[in-house]
Amino acid sequence: MPEQPVPKYCFYEEISITEDMTKMLTAAETPIFAAKTIRDYAIFTDKRILIVDKQGIIGKKMEYFTIPYKSIVAYAIETAGTFDLDSEIKLHLSGGLNIELEFLKKKGNESLLFKAYETISKFIL
Repeated sequence: MPEQPVPKYCFYEEISITEDMTKMLTAAETPIFAAKTIRDYAIFTDKRILIVDKQGIIGKKMEYFTIPYKSIVAYAIETAGTFDLDSEIKLHLSGGLNIELEFLKKKGNESLLFKAYETISKFIL
C-alpha cells in the first residue's frame, strides 16, 4: 500500500484570537493562542489543535481539522539550522496518521515553535 502524504501546515506568526475565530470551539475548552499561515490559522486550546483551512479562490469555503491531544501518540521537534527555512513539530497520531506543523524561520518564530511544543507537552504528558 502506498504511503500517504504527510499533511503540512506552515505557520509564520502568532495572532490574536478573535471572537469570530472561536465559533468552532466548545464551551468546555479554553483557547490558549493562535498561529497563522498565509491564509489559514490554528488555535491551540487546552483540549486540541483546531486548524482552519480556507479553500477556494476567495477563501469562503473552510475545512476545520481537529487534532485532539489525546490522539497524539508520539511527537518530535526539529529546530531550524543555519541554512534551514523552517523548524517543525512532527505529530504521530493514533491510527497511523502523521502531521507536520512547520514554523517559518524569521525573527521571533523560534518562540512560537517552543510555545506550540510546550502547549502540546502540557496537555499530553
